[in-house]
Amino acid sequence: MIINRTGEVGKGLYVLGSSYGPIYLVKAEKPVIFDAGVVKLGRIYQDEIKAALGNASPEMLLLTHMHFDHCGSVSYLKSVFPGMRVGASSKASEIIKRPNAVNLIRSLSENVANTLPSIDKARLLDAAFEPFAVDIVLGDNDVIELGEGLTVRALATPGHTWDFLSYYIPERKILIASEAAGSLGKLGFGASSCLTDFGVYLGSLNRLAALEVEILCPGHRYVYLGEDAKTFISRSIERSLDFKTIVQKFWQDENEDIGRVMARIREIEYDPLPLPKQPVPAYLANLEAKVKSIVAYIK
Repeated sequence: MIINRTGEVGKGLYVLGSSYGPIYLVKAEKPVIFDAGVVKLGRIYQDEIKAALGNASPEMLLLTHMHFDHCGSVSYLKSVFPGMRVGASSKASEIIKRPNAVNLIRSLSENVANTLPSIDKARLLDAAFEPFAVDIVLGDNDVIELGEGLTVRALATPGHTWDFLSYYIPERKILIASEAAGSLGKLGFGASSCLTDFGVYLGSLNRLAALEVEILCPGHRYVYLGEDAKTFISRSIERSLDFKTIVQKFWQDENEDIGRVMARIREIEYDPLPLPKQPVPAYLANLEAKVKSIVAYIK
């Protein structure tokens, strides 16, 4: 089953916000949020968290990586839920201290409202991204207790970014992997989500593919249940290898001109997409990194 809506999807898991910038909430004795979406949706996240938890508050917010559409509303949510602690990888905790990284996240966050046509603009938060402190530095295989025998295991899964952590709840077979699991575009175009080292990215995909998963939460648009959850990552590996083949062909056809290679890929996977979709500057920055990672891998 493939779910493309917000709300409860099963096993105490909630998708909140929008399909473009979702965050995930797991109800437990110690409720936990995964990722923080975009800053403009901060008030919507707040309202939906409170609707799901009633008088309870989230105890932790665990981040997969420090991209603007995954850490955007952390500061706002910390102001709303002051007892909530933020967890992320060591690399992520260093990234958020860098002024250039903060400025880039803030810049990319400014125009994101244009990619959210289905959201009531009156509900959007009129605020800029603000940096925040990481309260819990997590490493590979660290386990967080949620009470009543429920746990979250952090998994180092670099490839999309170097600071990446996925989160696995073995008792409920829930995997929050965001772009570490790959992605499926609205047109079905299978592209790698690797922005760093393609070989490392494939290694992370293979690690995730070995897990027993009944609910899979990628970065955007859909949540996968049952058989679709079990097969998604293996299909992501196939799509990533297909994308490598496409880049390799275009690289040869265009005489190793990265600008022309990117233009051809954009015509296939981005331009035909309806809104909402990733802002152009973010898309092009990611596309350039993906092409470079594959070129380095095939050389």
